[in-house]
Amino acid sequence: MCPSYRATGEENASTRGRARMLQEMVRGEAVRDGWRSTEVKDALDLCLSCKACSSDCPVGVDMATYKAEFLHQHYKGRLRPRSHYSLGWLPRTSALAGYAARPINALLRGPVGKLLARLGGVTTKRRIPAFASRRALRKALRAAKTAEPAKAVLFVDSFTRAFRPEVAGAASRVLADAGIACAPRDGLCCGLTWVSTGQLNVARKIMARTVAALDGDDRPIIVAEPSCAAALKRDVPELLGTEAAQRVASRVQTFTGALTDLADQDWSPPPLPENVVLQTHCHEYATFKGRRPADLLRRLGVRGVDEAEGCCGLAGNFGFEAEHYETSMAVADLALKPRIDHLDGRTVVADGFSCATQIDHLADGRDIRALHLAELLDPAADQTGETS
Repeated sequence: MCPSYRATGEENASTRGRARMLQEMVRGEAVRDGWRSTEVKDALDLCLSCKACSSDCPVGVDMATYKAEFLHQHYKGRLRPRSHYSLGWLPRTSALAGYAARPINALLRGPVGKLLARLGGVTTKRRIPAFASRRALRKALRAAKTAEPAKAVLFVDSFTRAFRPEVAGAASRVLADAGIACAPRDGLCCGLTWVSTGQLNVARKIMARTVAALDGDDRPIIVAEPSCAAALKRDVPELLGTEAAQRVASRVQTFTGALTDLADQDWSPPPLPENVVLQTHCHEYATFKGRRPADLLRRLGVRGVDEAEGCCGLAGNFGFEAEHYETSMAVADLALKPRIDHLDGRTVVADGFSCATQIDHLADGRDIRALHLAELLDPAADQTGETS
């Protein structure tokens, strides 16, 4: 269940061990320094916030939520780890980077990039993903517009906007082809990176603005990035606790969920490969039960779906933090890496930006790129061959 426990075999890295430490903190007997406890912080340190325990644990322990609250309380009024600033505020910094993407990307590929990574608490063993330009974003959003009356809202999340805007265009074309014309909505954020780093006060402000912008409509909200969809569906109503947040959350769909529930009955996608390797995002698995990409792919005619079950190991900010790189790779070794090492020409599908980034890292220079499901189903692309 818990990726870091499976990778390390250490009891204090298990859901049970972490829950026990939190229990002792609340009791105040064995752990007496409460929210300031370094013992509890160390026990939570290797939690990837994958949310698997919230779904698979018999008693529904949600360690990702507990960790976010602990970090919020632990660092209240104190300096945080550097990665909480560099990665936690990524939606804001990446939006600015889009205005000068080309020179910034060139800078980050050289020695200055490694220096900045060290200063930000980010591992230098990974390549920093390239930022997309504002021009690329505008082009993708133009492609995402449709002349048909919009039946749904396409939420263009921070990761799609900053790193792979082409996914928004592909998602819009697929949804329109399936009878779900969408109106793209850009400039909003689910607050996920602030939640995962325990900056909950900022997260609530970001979420409140997003809810205010999305409320007052009854159309489905379709989100291409599974982690952002899960944050809107679950974290937003939990942290805000308002009726408006509940209304917005009730409308949220993943890309898979939208095609499963809303597509025209007679819709058929372009020709698909017979076999794929699939990395399902942990948050999608935990939050959107019964709407699995594997089931949709099989229903659409893909005969062999080899699903790398479990976390990819990157898990948002976790695998980019210098002190967690080795654990991140050990988690990847459990299921994903063996499949990438033995692809045999099969197509790789991964909707999560973190998952796709980890796959790119595991490819180690080989010509392997994970496709978002929208790119695989895009009627404007040629997916007739077994490509990777």
